[in-house]
Amino acid sequence: MSRLPVSLLVALLVPAVCPAGEEPTPAERGKKALTGTAFIPGFWTDRAVQTVWRQWEGVTEKPADYAAAFRDRYGLHEAPYPNGGLTMGLRPARYGLLGTGIGADCMLCHGGSVLGTSYIGLGNSTLDIHALFEELARADGIGRKLPFTFSNVRGTNEADGFGVYLLGFRNPDLSLKGEWKNLGLRDDTCADVPAWWLMKKKRTMYYTGATDARSVRSLMQFMMHPLNGPKEFHAAEPAFRDVLEYLVSLDPPKYPFPVDRPKAAKGETVFKDTCARCHGTYGEKWTYPNKVISLDEIGTDPNRHRAVGVAYGAEYASSWFAKEKTGWFVDGKLLRWTPGYQAPPLDGIWATAPYLHNGSVPTLYGVLNSKARPKLFTRSFKTGEKDYDQERVGWKITGLTGPPDPKLPAIERRKVYDTSQSGRSNAGHTYGDDLGDEDRGAVIEYLKTL
Repeated sequence: MSRLPVSLLVALLVPAVCPAGEEPTPAERGKKALTGTAFIPGFWTDRAVQTVWRQWEGVTEKPADYAAAFRDRYGLHEAPYPNGGLTMGLRPARYGLLGTGIGADCMLCHGGSVLGTSYIGLGNSTLDIHALFEELARADGIGRKLPFTFSNVRGTNEADGFGVYLLGFRNPDLSLKGEWKNLGLRDDTCADVPAWWLMKKKRTMYYTGATDARSVRSLMQFMMHPLNGPKEFHAAEPAFRDVLEYLVSLDPPKYPFPVDRPKAAKGETVFKDTCARCHGTYGEKWTYPNKVISLDEIGTDPNRHRAVGVAYGAEYASSWFAKEKTGWFVDGKLLRWTPGYQAPPLDGIWATAPYLHNGSVPTLYGVLNSKARPKLFTRSFKTGEKDYDQERVGWKITGLTGPPDPKLPAIERRKVYDTSQSGRSNAGHTYGDDLGDEDRGAVIEYLKTL
C-alpha cells in the first residue's frame, strides 16, 4: 500500500494557520480534529498492514494493486480527506515504545460509500471488522483469539459489546482496574451503523434513545484503549466538543438519479398519513417527534435493546462519561431506560441501506412490505452503481436456499445474512404492509427526495 513521506504526512495532518480575521468555526475545527488526530494509540505495526495479505486464504503473492485489494478484503473505502495514503478508518498513531504504528478511528465504522463515493458520517455497510482485527493481529504475530465476536455478519458490528467490554476494565475516573468486570457483555446484536447526519434533529441517540444527543463524552467511549488514561480523556474533551459541532452540521448526499416528481408528491401525502407520526415531516418547516416505539409495537429484533442492561447502566452512571455539566446527566442517574427503539429521521435514507437496526432488510421496498423480505441472502459488498437497486432502493442481493458451508473460511460465511439467527430477525415494522403497490411505490419515490 503506497505511503506518503513522513514530512508530507505531517504537513497534511497539521492544521494550516488561518489568515487573520478568519478563525475556523467549531464545526471546521471539529472536522480537522476528527480527520487529522489519532485519539487512540495504534493497534498494529505498519508492517502488519503491508504484509497481512499473507493471512489471506489462497493468496501466494502480494496483489498488484494492494491498496484496492486491502480495501476489498475488509470492506474499507478511500478517504475523502488527506490520510497519508491510508484507507478511511485507519491512521498513523503512536505505538507503545516503538514509535508510530497504525490505529483505527471513528471512520472505520462511520465512513461509508454509496455509488462508489466515500462519505464521512455514512455508516460503513461493507465492513468486516472481525476479519480486520483478527488478521492484522496475526500479521503482527499475535495469535490469540479476539475477546468476543466483533461482527457476526459483514456490514454489521457489535459496537455495544465494545462499549460494555471496555468499560469493564475501568474505574469511575477511567483509570484501569486490576481485573475485568463483566457488565453484561453479549455479541449478538448485529448493529447497523446509523448516519451521523441524523444527529442534528435528534435529542437522543443510539437505537434505544437512551443517551443525550448533545453529550460530548458519550462520543468518546471508543477512546478506551488500554494505553489511554484519565489525562488523555480530559485532554481530548475540548476537541470532541468541536467534533460534535461538526457532526450536527453534516447533510446527507442527494439522490443522484431521476425522480418522478408527481409520483413523489403523491407519496408525500401517503407518508404524512402513514409514517410522519413517528418519523416526522420534511422540508423547510420540518418536524421530528423524537419518538421511542415500544418493542411490543415495533416487533423488531429485541437483542439490541437487551444488550445494554442494568449492570452497564449503573457502571456508566458512576463514571466520568456521565458527569457532564450539560445534558441530563447528573451524579448517580442511570442512562435513560426506554421501552424500545427510537424511530429515526429519514434524511438521506436512500444512501443508508440496509435497513432496520440490525441491517436485516436490504431495501426500502422490504421495509414497507414485510412479506417481501429475504430470509437468507448475500450481496456483493461493493458500492458501485451496478450494486445499487434503484427500483427497490437499497442493495441488490442474491437469495440463498441454505446456510453457507461450515467448511468455508469465516470471512466468507460472514457474507451471508441468515435472519433465523440470534439478533438477526427481520420481523416487525409492518406499517407498510397495508399499502397497495401503487401507494408503496409512491412513498419510496418520495423517500428518494429526503
